[in-house]
Amino acid sequence: MALSKDSFPTLSTDRLRLREPTADDCQGWHDLLSIPEVTRFSNWPDAPKKPQAERSLKWMCTALSKGKGCAWIMEESVSGRLIGAIRFNSINRYSRMAEIGYELHPSSWGKGLMSEAARAVVQCGFEDFSLNRIEAWTLPGNVGSDRVLEKAGFRYEGTLRQKAWFKGTFHDFRMFGCLADER
Repeated sequence: MALSKDSFPTLSTDRLRLREPTADDCQGWHDLLSIPEVTRFSNWPDAPKKPQAERSLKWMCTALSKGKGCAWIMEESVSGRLIGAIRFNSINRYSRMAEIGYELHPSSWGKGLMSEAARAVVQCGFEDFSLNRIEAWTLPGNVGSDRVLEKAGFRYEGTLRQKAWFKGTFHDFRMFGCLADER
């Protein structure tokens, strides 16, 4: 990982500011995860309790310094309103690979904001973190997230059948990948 653990990569796009999470984001983060449409196609529990949101935010605040990942809070550039989060859920430094995940407030859906954020994070991953591969998964039926990934340069690579167990059932994962030399 070329980026120093002490140097957080704040990112800006035309409409977004992707910044380091802080403890002050806890209420906004919990509010976002409490929206059923946000967690519907994810492994987040439905209506997570505040302590669950606090634990995940604490992880997001420390992921980079521990070398485990990197998380950004997404804010609208003009208003500064928290509208989502995007992160490398894991980084494998040896393989130079990371997994990306994200959430966005439904009021911001359909505007290209998550694709814009994903492109910025992918660029940061390849240029600042020296990654070779970034991957993501979606659940069948989540066509909006599939579109986000494709607009950010990911390719659908196949479906891993019954890859994970959460929310009381097995789930297939639609796998997407993006390689540094294909950009």
